[in-house]
Amino acid sequence: MSIDTALLTESARLFAVLAAELTGLFLLISYAVGYLQTRLPPERIQRILSDKHGHGYIAAGFLGAITPFCSCSTIPFLKGLLRAKAGFGTMLVFLFASPLLNPIIIGLFAVTFGPQVTLFYFVIAMSVSVGGGIVLEKLGFEKYVKPQSYQTPSPSECNTGCGGKTEPIAIWKKVWLSTWSDFKRVLPFLLGGIAVGSLIYGFMPTEFVAQVASEKNPFAIPVAAMIGIPLYIRAEAVIPLSAALTAKGMGLGAVMALIIGSAGASLTEVILLKSIFRNQMIAAFLVVILGMATGAGFLYHFLF
Repeated sequence: MSIDTALLTESARLFAVLAAELTGLFLLISYAVGYLQTRLPPERIQRILSDKHGHGYIAAGFLGAITPFCSCSTIPFLKGLLRAKAGFGTMLVFLFASPLLNPIIIGLFAVTFGPQVTLFYFVIAMSVSVGGGIVLEKLGFEKYVKPQSYQTPSPSECNTGCGGKTEPIAIWKKVWLSTWSDFKRVLPFLLGGIAVGSLIYGFMPTEFVAQVASEKNPFAIPVAAMIGIPLYIRAEAVIPLSAALTAKGMGLGAVMALIIGSAGASLTEVILLKSIFRNQMIAAFLVVILGMATGAGFLYHFLF
């Protein structure tokens, strides 16, 4: 069986672009969060995201909604929240909401599908994000966070200067050393996820996706949700791709499921989360996203 050189080239090109883009994003956001932590005391973050009267969950949802992060660049921010010891449930709300409700995807949603569909998407994504965070916290899933995720990498506090004298490390350099330590730990996960996602993206024809997830298929919506998870798609690409699939006969309920699955739980993000969570928490995360994607798809199909 011969390999399509054009598709292989496209997959390689996508891998190179995503690797460079996500590496830059990860380093930039990790550094920004690390520097912010030197200026913003953990007690203040805990106070903002406290769960008193449920306000912390809502605050976390809107914090996710105003951050223009894709699913992978959410991870450095999540690490910062863990180290600040913010509430576990509120951190999960942020994790669910950030890639689904960022301004980029909401804006493209409104332009492509109109305000009614966008409002439906926003309400569903926000409600399930908040509900999922509350339920997983109540069920005690915090025990599945790896202990090292709470630890801040501690580079040496001083450098050796001329004559063996020691000098304090500048704040910017200390933050950079911590950022680089984080990055080296997650780099294999990052590159592995991008490689698999790029191959799937390059070799899976849109005609096949549209056929499998057409309105005539009773399993179209759950199939679309499951297809979305390994198919890593940036927010800038997921909406145009979904519009193309709709034009080829894919039902809007299935499109909704595909968008939530791909934006909310890309394969790359799931692999990165393994550096933070144990397998039980990874499974719970996927259940929430798949449940959200499938439920939103069926609800949209019946309401509209």
